Amino acid sequence: MSITSTKLDIIGIDLATRVFHVHGAFDDGTVLSRRLLSRAKVHKSLFDQPCCTVAMETCRSSHYCASELEGFGHTVLLIPPAYVKPFVKRQKNDANDAEASVEAAQRPNMTFVAHKTEEQ
Repeated sequence: MSITSTKLDIIGIDLATRVFHVHGAFDDGTVLSRRLLSRAKVHKSLFDQPCCTVAMETCRSSHYCASELEGFGHTVLLIPPAYVKPFVKRQKNDANDAEASVEAAQRPNMTFVAHKTEEQ
């Protein structure tokens, strides 16, 4: 049960407690998938997904999630929330935040945060 049967170039995730908004797109910006998934389904779905770039805003749980996703073979880009905010096109909600994470990650001069290891 992957997010889509087609290989995505970039996936944006808005992390939450119970459900995650997932936005999948190609490098040219073409949107392929917008989904709302439970925590368990996100992990299963991204495990089954061919390796790609996963972008998300930094928060408390993003470092843990980044470690898990890199274990699946994905490249994870953590973006400070202040850098994602300008890319939110409409009112702020979780689905629009996931889309804005994809937009921000595709910018050539974007600054990313290195994720912390479990020891840190």
